[in-house]
Amino acid sequence: QIKAEREEKHDAELSTREDIQAAPRLAMKVRRTLHGHQAKVYALHWAPDSKHLCSASQDGKLLVWNAFTSALECSIALRSSWVMTCAYSPSGNFVACGGLDNVCSIYNLRRIGTDVADADPSRRAVQMRVTRELAAHTGALSSCRFISDHQIVTGSGDTTCMLWDIETGSLVTQYASHNGDVMSVAVMERRGDMYFVSGACDATAKLWDVRAEQCQQTFTGHESDINFVHFFPSGNAFATASDDATCRLFDIRAYRELMSYQSDRIMCGITSVSFSSSGRFLFGGYDNFHCYGWDTLTGKQVAELQAHDSRVSCLGIPDDGMALCTGSWDRQIRVWA
Repeated sequence: QIKAEREEKHDAELSTREDIQAAPRLAMKVRRTLHGHQAKVYALHWAPDSKHLCSASQDGKLLVWNAFTSALECSIALRSSWVMTCAYSPSGNFVACGGLDNVCSIYNLRRIGTDVADADPSRRAVQMRVTRELAAHTGALSSCRFISDHQIVTGSGDTTCMLWDIETGSLVTQYASHNGDVMSVAVMERRGDMYFVSGACDATAKLWDVRAEQCQQTFTGHESDINFVHFFPSGNAFATASDDATCRLFDIRAYRELMSYQSDRIMCGITSVSFSSSGRFLFGGYDNFHCYGWDTLTGKQVAELQAHDSRVSCLGIPDDGMALCTGSWDRQIRVWA
């Protein structure tokens, strides 16, 4: 009955609306190139101040950058070089990372200069002590996102997501519903409550309320692995990136797919996606070394950035929406505007 009611209300498609004015093509240039990694860059995440960002690479380093000046402010030597994800806390005081060691490692950036006598990143990596190691996953840690300085959500190749208490290092809740490796998680506050969405290799995306172990909604449509998920700025929708060469927009309230972003001439996997601050544009990082921008409302391509010399493995837009940052297997991180 609920499904029938939902279908009855589905009276139009976003792609068929004729009253939407097309967005102009975007002309973006490289404004900064961040040099420092010596191996493939796998992940990056902007700090809440929209000025700093962290990046993780298989050179075994977690780097903290000032994107305004291109300065490397901190280089943290990791215990495992097989890192797959990194994240900034909402306060900007903590960073987290994880990978094939199955562990989420939390670092307190306020300790820079106190853990070691020489914290000059230009000389050597800071041998910073791990603030907390969260170990319970039985598969690779593919994604992590802070809810606050006290809680973090992780996604793993063991098909589960977990909510952690950082202060005690204890597992709070385990979320198990996927039938494949969880590749990405994204968190969002909606109506005063915290939710997160997960994307997995079972080609589904699932919405969770952190207070409940059961999945709230399951979204289907992709034909291959979902590599990345990202919330729309309003929190009422989210985008997915998949190996089926499409990005898709799913609406939580309508409980359905609103748009698919694809082109007949782009036949490669997509590693990551991010919305502009207004939500009008969606950017994706592709395996063909490019970054493409899409008009969220019309589904038309509005930007093509010949970004790197290898796979674009990660990208992100800061909260102020003033730049786009891309990371690649060519070891480079570039800031576009």
